[in-house]
Amino acid sequence: MAHAPTNLDIARLIARRDRAFRAIIREVGPPPTRRRVGVQQRFSDLAESITYQLLATKAATTIHARVRMLCGGEVSVANVLALDVAQLRDVGLSRTKAEAMIELAESVRDGRVRVDRHGHMSDEEVIRDVTVVRGIGPWTAQMYLMHTLARPDVWPSGDFGVRHGWSVTHELDEMVSEAELREAGAQFEGVRSAVAWYCWQAVDDRTRAN
Repeated sequence: MAHAPTNLDIARLIARRDRAFRAIIREVGPPPTRRRVGVQQRFSDLAESITYQLLATKAATTIHARVRMLCGGEVSVANVLALDVAQLRDVGLSRTKAEAMIELAESVRDGRVRVDRHGHMSDEEVIRDVTVVRGIGPWTAQMYLMHTLARPDVWPSGDFGVRHGWSVTHELDEMVSEAELREAGAQFEGVRSAVAWYCWQAVDDRTRAN
């Protein structure tokens, strides 16, 4: 029986398929091991992804810490449903994000979004399930798949950081477009979550160097 590839195997595969990644792979080593989180944390992670939409990491981290405090330390379905849009806006969420967070809580409570089944669904099924909530789009679903469900082959070609990192890695004069990146990722099918991680690392490495 074939064994699952190790993180080192994945790094080597990426380096073989695209030499441009060899420098960042030497710099940061193999990608991290991701482990699927339990059902009880999935709502919290999805809610956090809503906060992070279209925001710089530092700003999103600050705002979500306030959301967590507003929820008494735990961003749970019950605690979010005890709030209203105005309260969530007061801690820094936009109206759209506040409404999306409350609608997500309602959808999980009512069984329209089945976080308890996501571990047994395909990537496409999970995306369809969570994007029924207004304000949750493909990017949020992809971050959830990568970071919460530990799926190995997610390719967030619309993510600014991934586009930036790809462009830095390949020394492009202009940032790669979403369509170009979607096509370029095909060669990494099976390990695209790790490729995205290396793109993010390339941005961090450029920031440190400057």
